[in-house]
Amino acid sequence: MQSIIYEANYILQTNKTIREVANDLGISKSSLHRHMSQDIKKIDYELYLKIKNVFLEHNKYRHIKGGEATRRKYLGGFK
Repeated sequence: MQSIIYEANYILQTNKTIREVANDLGISKSSLHRHMSQDIKKIDYELYLKIKNVFLEHNKYRHIKGGEATRRKYLGGFK
């Protein structure tokens, strides 16, 4: 339970994506996503709503990040 709250606070403080936070904390993306979408709702609903808003904000820009990555790939930015 404490680890789930720590993960949530870490996301709020850093505003990182699930993938970035999972890498930083050394856990799988699936576990982190389950913690943030299901488990935290049972522990602290207000914290869950804050996390949900962060993830919704990330989803707004997901298509842009994907497009930039594809552009770099075809311009030789990835090696």
